[in-house]
Amino acid sequence: MASVTLAESAKLCRDDLVAGVIENVITVNRMYEVLPFDALDGNALAYNRENALGNAVVAGVDDAITTATNPIDSVANGKTASTFTQITAGLTTILGDAEVNGLIQASRSSVNDQKATQIAGKAKHCGRVFQHMLINGSGAANQFTGLALLCAVGQKVDTGVNGGVLSFDFMDALLDLVIDKDGEVDYITMPARTIRAYFGLLRGLGGAGLNEVIELPSGAKVPAYRGVPIFRNDWIPVNVTKGGSNNTTSIFAGTFDDGSRMHGIAGLTAAEAAGIQVVEVGEAENADNSITRVKWYCGLALFSEKGLALADGITN
Repeated sequence: MASVTLAESAKLCRDDLVAGVIENVITVNRMYEVLPFDALDGNALAYNRENALGNAVVAGVDDAITTATNPIDSVANGKTASTFTQITAGLTTILGDAEVNGLIQASRSSVNDQKATQIAGKAKHCGRVFQHMLINGSGAANQFTGLALLCAVGQKVDTGVNGGVLSFDFMDALLDLVIDKDGEVDYITMPARTIRAYFGLLRGLGGAGLNEVIELPSGAKVPAYRGVPIFRNDWIPVNVTKGGSNNTTSIFAGTFDDGSRMHGIAGLTAAEAAGIQVVEVGEAENADNSITRVKWYCGLALFSEKGLALADGITN
């Protein structure tokens, strides 16, 4: 007598479903863990950067202050006033609706809550959109401006017309440009392939520095260079053309603001609705669907231009 087949026996049993959803849409950004956020209350955040200092001169007895000269740049006239550039950073909205049919929610949520799972997915994608704009935001089409465009021309390392391979010279020049905290640098961020190139440089020295790491507040460890943590950031593109070189990438270094609104970068969020918000919209008018809106009012500020530097055109 033949045994029952696997196909027939399967009809009398059910799959053992694991509760929860295993993440498979993952883009690494270790810097996101330590990025500070500042609360914004109002239309936008306006701040002033120094443009030019009022002149001071060296004068002798009875010398006119309007004709004595400054030994730094030989400019005469100690009465000129300081000038400033006003910068404005605003908020944008990242949002999406999680919509779940009532029958599905009522009958198929015994292991995984259908509604909660959809909300979690929307919240995760809000974070991913922010992280993309943190590097690549265009400042147009409701995007805030990201680090690639915020970096001032004078804060970019000269890597050559066609870029070049990663070197300690490039990294040293990058750190030298970050001076808004009196030369203290809070972060270096680069894609995974450039971290591999950095480890290759260390191995070329006999492995010196391979074990230099910094522990984050969470307890996780990241590599370091000259005592500065290196954060892997897969949102930094690796397909940029510079001169005759294709598929180049960039390295960023800089400082985080310390709450004084004077240094480096800080994320922005609404004071009265900080972080990602989950709002019950209610039942759809024309279908048996429940709608939950996930939204984030957010932005990015670069307070001091001297708190951000960039080395682009990295080819390896």
